[in-house]
Parts: sequence; C-alpha cells; structure tokens
Amino acid sequence: MARIDAARGEIGADGAASTALLSLSLRDFRNHRALSLKLSGRPVVLTGPNGAGKTNILEAISFLSPGRGMRRARLSEPCCEGGEGIPKAQSWVVHAEVQTLHGPIAIGTGLAETADGEEGGERRALRINGEPAASANLLAEYLDLVWLTPQMDRLFVDGLSTRRRFMDRLVYGLESGHARQVTAYEKAMRERNRLLKNGYGADPAWLGALEARMAEHGLAIAAARRAALVRIEAGMELENAASVFPRARLAARGLLETWLEDMPALAAEEKFRDLLAERRGIDREAGAATEGPHRSDLSVWHRDRDRAAEGCSTGEQKALLIAITLANARLIRERKGAAPLLLLDEVSAHLDATRRAALYAEILDLGGQAWLTGTDPELFHGLGARAEFFSVADGAVSPRPALV
Repeated sequence: MARIDAARGEIGADGAASTALLSLSLRDFRNHRALSLKLSGRPVVLTGPNGAGKTNILEAISFLSPGRGMRRARLSEPCCEGGEGIPKAQSWVVHAEVQTLHGPIAIGTGLAETADGEEGGERRALRINGEPAASANLLAEYLDLVWLTPQMDRLFVDGLSTRRRFMDRLVYGLESGHARQVTAYEKAMRERNRLLKNGYGADPAWLGALEARMAEHGLAIAAARRAALVRIEAGMELENAASVFPRARLAARGLLETWLEDMPALAAEEKFRDLLAERRGIDREAGAATEGPHRSDLSVWHRDRDRAAEGCSTGEQKALLIAITLANARLIRERKGAAPLLLLDEVSAHLDATRRAALYAEILDLGGQAWLTGTDPELFHGLGARAEFFSVADGAVSPRPALV
C-alpha cells in the first residue's frame, strides 16, 4: 500500500495519493484566538485535558466540507467568546493548505460579516485558492472528510434525523453529486411548504413544478443511498479489520427506497410526484412534507451477533461505527484514488488494546491523514513516530515528542 511522504504529504511512489492538511490556521474560532500549525501530512494526535480545545480544532477542520460542521452549530456559535476586556469576536476564519490528488490548494472559510439589516442572517464565506466560491458544496470536489465524535455514540438510539445525516455523509464520498441532490431537494421542499402555508390559493402549476423537482431529486437521493450502502456492506467483508471490528448489514429504510426494490426509478419518480400532489391538504395541515427521502432512516444490523444495532451494547455500537467508517474510507480511496481526511474525536479511549492496534494499522494502511484526540498520550503509543503529536491546553497548541 502507499504511504504518505512524511515530509510533504504527496503522492506515493506506487501511485496512490494522500489527502492531508499541510497547514492549518484558525482565527477567533471558539477558544482559539489565533492558531497556526505547519504539518507533515502524517496522522496528527492532539492530547490534553478535557476542555482544552482539541475537539474545537477538529470542528474547525470539519468546516472544510459542505454543511454546518461536525457539531451542526449555527455559524455564529464558534465565534470566540473573548474574556475580561476582550469583546466577543464577530466572525471566525479557518484556513488550510491541503494536499489533494490534483495538487495543493488553499481553502479559507468563515462567518461572513453582514451589513446591518442585510437579509439572510448568517452567511458563510468561502475562498478556494484565493477566489470566492459560490457554494460550500464545491468543497466536496476537493476534499473528503469522515468523522466520528462521542455524540455519535448514541446514533442507533437517537432520532432518525441523526442517522439520516450520518447516512448521507457516508454517501457524499461515494456518489458524485449527492450533496447537490440533497440541497436541491430540500430547497424545492421548503418552497412547496411555503406555498402550501399561504393557503388554498397557491398556484397548482407552481406546486406541480416543485413537486416534479422533489420527485426527481428525491429518487436520485434514494438510489444513491441504496447503492452506497450496498458497497459499504460488501467492503466490510474484504479487509483485515473485519476480523477485529464487527461486520454489519446496512439498509436505507424509507418509502422511496422501498419502491426502488420493486419498480424502475422512473416509475417510482412518477408515483412520488403523484403522491405529493395527493397529499397537499395533509401536508398543508402538517406544515411540512410528510413523505419523502427527508424521512428515511438508516438500519444497521450486527451480523456477527445477529442483532439490531440498537440492541447491542455500547461497546459493540462503537465498534460498528468504527467498522462502517473505515469501510467507507477505503471505498472513497478506491473510487477517488485518495483516502479521505479522518477526524476521530476521543475514539481510542473506548477501545481495548487489540482494537486500538487494528485501528492504527487501518489508518496507516489507508495512506491518508487522520486527526485523533484524547486525554492520555499513552493511548496512541502504537502510532509512534508514524504520527506527529501536539499538546493542547487552554487554546494553545505545542508540539510534543512522539511516543516510541
């Protein structure tokens, strides 16, 4: 397998490529007033006490992808709170130099300062190689990010919206255009909801056009989910991690996904368009579309235990999440020629020594860059000099020697 050029994070001699941050700068992001890191492209380990700002760094990196970051925060939320005699920041900035399959690029993003009275409220600014970019969805063309956080430990018992978001993030790296399809579907759905809310005088032709767009994008979303989950499930059978981490059966559960099992996509699209028209009255009363891919769920079954994930122990659920994430990362590398950036927040603390060793072996075998956090540096002893280590304390970051 390829290995990262530890000095530059470039394409390896055997043709595989790494995706890595070569520098990271933060300004006024949560408890990091000013942070600047130069990086080698190897895996990065951040250690320090709880509340030091380790997760904040991972959250900042997650804003290098489409969406609202790993905490799904309002754009103003990460603004540095300030302190005695220092006012709260009104904006924040994340800037990174990124080694990609197509060479290095510079990405800058943050909360745009809006003029008083400007419509739209919070707005995210984005620059790629110094030029303004129209949409954060463009980031998916340059960089794939996959993350696991302690909050995701409740994925299998929390509400379906959390699982659906996790499912769609799995799909983003495997199905081109999925993020754009989701955005287009949600935009058409919001417009339809607004028209229905205005009362029975809504223009039927306009509603029909919106419903046609919802049907088109909705079926594309459902088909992409089904295809991606099939590939991830198959991928969990192929790699050596399958002997240490559990195997899973995966499925998208929803009306459109079920229809696609029994009929061609065009027939399902027409059926969904007709259903939306039939349910205008019901949706008007509900104030929302009551059927569609925005109501689908992710089903996960522990194959080795023959048990639904929600019925498994906390440790088994964590192991399932890691197994799914690693399989997804391997498939992204297979499809795009470069492994995604992995953000693994407090993952190692919940694994025994055998699974920690397997996780680190998988990270190194992927050939990309992973960012790991933890309170105890000894948990990362297995990475040794193959990673670079930093201590985090009260928003300050300093290099520390590797554990060998």
